[in-house]
Amino acid sequence: MTAADGLKPALRARVLAHREDLLALSRRIHAHPETAFAEHRAAAWCADFLRGHGFSVTAPAYGLDTAFCATAGSGPVTVAIACEYDALPDLGHACGHNLIAAAGLGAALALAPHADELGLTVRVLGTPAEERGAGKALLLEAGAFDGVDAAMMVHPCPFEVAEFRSFALGTLSVAYTGRAAHPSLNPHEGRNAADALTVAQVALGLLRQQLPPQWKVHGVTTGAGTAPNAIPDRATAEYEIRASAAEDLRELRERVEACFRAGALATGCEVELTRPEPDYLDFRTDARLIALWQENARALGRPEPGRREAFACTDMGNVSHVVPSIHPVLDITGGACGPHEAEFAAAAVSPRGEQALLDGAIGMAWTAADFARA
Repeated sequence: MTAADGLKPALRARVLAHREDLLALSRRIHAHPETAFAEHRAAAWCADFLRGHGFSVTAPAYGLDTAFCATAGSGPVTVAIACEYDALPDLGHACGHNLIAAAGLGAALALAPHADELGLTVRVLGTPAEERGAGKALLLEAGAFDGVDAAMMVHPCPFEVAEFRSFALGTLSVAYTGRAAHPSLNPHEGRNAADALTVAQVALGLLRQQLPPQWKVHGVTTGAGTAPNAIPDRATAEYEIRASAAEDLRELRERVEACFRAGALATGCEVELTRPEPDYLDFRTDARLIALWQENARALGRPEPGRREAFACTDMGNVSHVVPSIHPVLDITGGACGPHEAEFAAAAVSPRGEQALLDGAIGMAWTAADFARA
């Protein structure tokens, strides 16, 4: 029995007392999906909710228009609860971030009246742009997690996993510049930017033979000319690279970028390689925190968690490299569908999904209390 166990009934009761408010907020965010860095309504609704319950709120925060920071308590142990609320283009909340936001608010709401008794400072961070843009990496650089002793969030999924693993992810924008010419009249004067991209893609295809199985390279061509009777002077592409760890990602990036430079060298074109967003680092679960979470999840009657190898990416990984963190995933579909599928958006407002929201809120509140009193 932990020193915080005496408070757990009160923490649970406070979440359940605000059950309808939390579910209503989740449904409201779900009904008004906003993509990365455009989550103005969702961020405002979350900030207003916390402000209305006595939190000290700064919004916007840390240089991001759709980020906020809300605090309660003044104890020596600071726990950060991350609230995601961005949606996917065309798919809405098919990753269930409406549940993540409401669960985070519920956990903070439960902890606030007991924060000083527990020796806690509760910091709720509205973290935009998880799907694209690496909002938490930007917040980390801006100091949002400074002084934090533990960070946590929960995520809906088609299965239950406590010790979450993720890939490290990097993005790459590619732009070739060549020289336009007529393909019949003066092709010798042209420098074909589309050919440069083709050479690079062939090089990447050959490179894949020598890559470890957990290293991934995938992308799309976004421009390679507009007419067959004109040698294109510009070609563009967007690529992603994935590896099991941040250290591997750096090596993979070097090898992939060499393929794109080879395309320029072979065709006499110029190439510009840029990173449109910070790298997403692999998630590293804190052993002490996850042990507390697992005990609490069992007490809530959550399914026994399984073990999965890395299957996704998250900017919470960046946080986990600096702050002890957990990111358990909660089953809301029983494997019937997964994130980034239209059916998953429906699951994010289903009874099973909303039960995960409440369990996640209570579980995080209990885990934060245990951590503070351990």
